[in-house]
Amino acid sequence: MISIQAPNTTQCVLVVLIVQRAQAFAIRAERDIMPTLEPTIWAAVVAIALFAGLVKGAVGFAMPMILISGLGTFLAPELALAALILPTVASNLLQAARGGLRNAIAATRTHRIYLAIVLVMIVLSAQIVLLLPDGVMFLLIGVPITLFAALQLVGWRPRVAAHLRRATEVTIALFAGFIGGIAGVWGPPTVLYLTALETPKREAVQIQGVVYGLGAVTLLAAHLNSGVFTGERAAFSALLCIPAGLGMLAGFWLQDRMDQERFRSITLAVLVVAGLNLIRRGLVG
Repeated sequence: MISIQAPNTTQCVLVVLIVQRAQAFAIRAERDIMPTLEPTIWAAVVAIALFAGLVKGAVGFAMPMILISGLGTFLAPELALAALILPTVASNLLQAARGGLRNAIAATRTHRIYLAIVLVMIVLSAQIVLLLPDGVMFLLIGVPITLFAALQLVGWRPRVAAHLRRATEVTIALFAGFIGGIAGVWGPPTVLYLTALETPKREAVQIQGVVYGLGAVTLLAAHLNSGVFTGERAAFSALLCIPAGLGMLAGFWLQDRMDQERFRSITLAVLVVAGLNLIRRGLVG
């Protein structure tokens, strides 16, 4: 279970600034994207972004999973992937900064091999997104999300022997980076990796912020080159920073006021349903 500290004034101000900056793109997004989406679809998009931000603020992870699972239910996979990029960048840079620079550097040194492999694989796998059929993308996204969430719901906590640590680190990093590049989701295997190594809570929270933050920036750079993150999609993604940022503020407020284990269980159950729906779309279209 990951515990997130209550936000201070500076953190809240940073979230507000992110939301305000996203508003600069709103007019462009409305002009270029709005005509292609029905009002009911827009309402669903905003609701999903709010929920993703809420969960991120409360438990510190799962924003990309919720966004790609939810948006992928009614948007094309490449649009859903593009949409999650800027909210993921903004939220994870904020999370990475919360523990302090010194702790971030220390955690990065400890897990440098994992981090390096993830970043390289994100860049490489991002280049094949537009070459994959929609059904394959839905399956590549839905299967790992469903598997991860279901395993966590039943309480499975893997343990890795000391002599297998390096092999485990490399294997999970390769997988995390691969699905990260094609689906924008590398959090599930990262959480699984840290849990399996019984990483101390403080270090786990810190390295997650670093991995997610650097990974999000790498994903952005990779998809600027892949053709997924076009100007119109960038505007759409920036617009989603507004509900996602507001959701994070609400999540910060909630995290001290409710049972996080119960909240996390509900979130994982939603992810299982969303993941199964993506698998269904991958199999039957």
